[in-house]
Amino acid sequence: MRLSFRLTAAAAVAAVSALGACAPTIAPMATSAAPLPVAGYDWFLNEDIDEPRLSYGLAQSDDVPLSLMCAPGSGKIGLSLAVDRTPQRRAVTLESGGDTDTFPARVEEAVIHDGVHLVAKAPASHPVFQRFQRLGWLAVWDGDQRSMMAAQPGSEGRAARFLELCR
Repeated sequence: MRLSFRLTAAAAVAAVSALGACAPTIAPMATSAAPLPVAGYDWFLNEDIDEPRLSYGLAQSDDVPLSLMCAPGSGKIGLSLAVDRTPQRRAVTLESGGDTDTFPARVEEAVIHDGVHLVAKAPASHPVFQRFQRLGWLAVWDGDQRSMMAAQPGSEGRAARFLELCR
């Protein structure tokens, strides 16, 4: 996948372990703990009146691995995931806080980067998005690899605002 900020579960555990080595005591890591945000990446909300959009990416760049969009009040979310190559499996698998589901997708050519976009639809009421609304993070699964997309401190509420616009 094109996701250059990939943070695997093993890397997250290693990072937490390294930090814990500096502290006199450390509490056991909870399995439902929020992922750490990736420097420079965040969720950006565009409250366009015709098509609100919530995109995860690097500020002021074309590096946007995932975008969510909707028609206001439609109850449906469009997903667009940027990938390097046409995948064998045409689906987008999302997770938030332990809720995971796979949404069938079609392939569209990318305009601003090499590769393609996997484009899918999902109900705004889906449990994955309900968790995303509360937690402010999503993960994209590619086989056994998980790419975390966590909000920077102070921007966690953007997911809730986006979903409010879509319902």
